[in-house]
Amino acid sequence: MNKNGKLIASVAAAVILTAAITAGVVKTAEGNLDVIGKGSEKSFEAVIGALPDAVKSDETSGGWSLASPDDSVRVIWSEDYQKSPVYDVMLKFDAKPFLDAGLDESKLPDNYKKDGEAFLVGSKLSKGGSPLSDKADAISAYRLIETHNPDIINYHSAMDHYGLKLGDGNMFEWAKNMEINTASGKDQDKDIVFVLNPEPLLAAGVDPQKVEGWVYATVPVMDHGKNIEVYKFLKPFNIK
Repeated sequence: MNKNGKLIASVAAAVILTAAITAGVVKTAEGNLDVIGKGSEKSFEAVIGALPDAVKSDETSGGWSLASPDDSVRVIWSEDYQKSPVYDVMLKFDAKPFLDAGLDESKLPDNYKKDGEAFLVGSKLSKGGSPLSDKADAISAYRLIETHNPDIINYHSAMDHYGLKLGDGNMFEWAKNMEINTASGKDQDKDIVFVLNPEPLLAAGVDPQKVEGWVYATVPVMDHGKNIEVYKFLKPFNIK
């Protein structure tokens, strides 16, 4: 083969490789090859199985909710993003502990919404599939996230937790494996953890040491490839 022939062959191979990589990226973006998302579904289903009475249809959001064992906070995820009145994924938590700790709710940013005696904080998702059928359940609604918005599902290696990123540093995390988690005996390795970004709450007057029912503590996170410690409000539970 002459030089021109080799050059054409090389260019053709590069085009094919680029097309294959691009196709792979598109599939990953749609969730078809998302390892974290696929891995998280089984463990999320295990959490729901361990808390059957805590998982309910949430008509207000057009989706599902999982309440904490003390019923003070819940994570909510929609099954029809066209009907979600506020957010597609969110935390709903009792306002009283924060008001009692000095919160001036008039100083909260706009992403905090008052709902009766609770606050909502969360996100609208960028993509959504077709609304689920009447036979939808909590897992099929979770699968919408996994399929269309896998970027909000993460894996927290320091804690061996999966998590839903709910926007502005707020999260819901759960153990990758509750059986191993329980056997480890490590107090910090809770089965589920509700996580609030403390910064807006502190800026609105909250004294973090006076918030009953929430732990104000540092947690390890990755920042540009480095482990750093950041403060969060945490509500952790063992459920097995």
